Amino acid sequence: MGRVEARFVRFDDLRAFELAAGVRGKPLFGEGAMLNLIEFEPGAVVSTHSHPHEQLGIVLRGVQVLVVDGAEHELGPMEGYVLPGGVEHGARCGPEGATVVDVFQPVREDYRARFVAEA
Repeated sequence: MGRVEARFVRFDDLRAFELAAGVRGKPLFGEGAMLNLIEFEPGAVVSTHSHPHEQLGIVLRGVQVLVVDGAEHELGPMEGYVLPGGVEHGARCGPEGATVVDVFQPVREDYRARFVAEA
């Protein structure tokens, strides 16, 4: 990937792609990191997984239960997290759904490939 130029976006105008059943992300790709605005439908679940990317996040709306190494962490609006690369984790949200912002470093090239494929 070449050098990324300055870019300004309105997230309402970005196209979403499916991350899991009931979970859609709107990515913003930088040169060395990416941001993903994620909408969880009520009761949506992200199964346990791990990846080498460092992941930081903040819940903007609703409640997200982040399961890290088998321990549950309930996060509400304006609560966040840091997950080092390689840590097993999954998530679920409550009956009202949730909006979460995730930041990944480095860029998740698997997300970029899926985003491009769904275009």
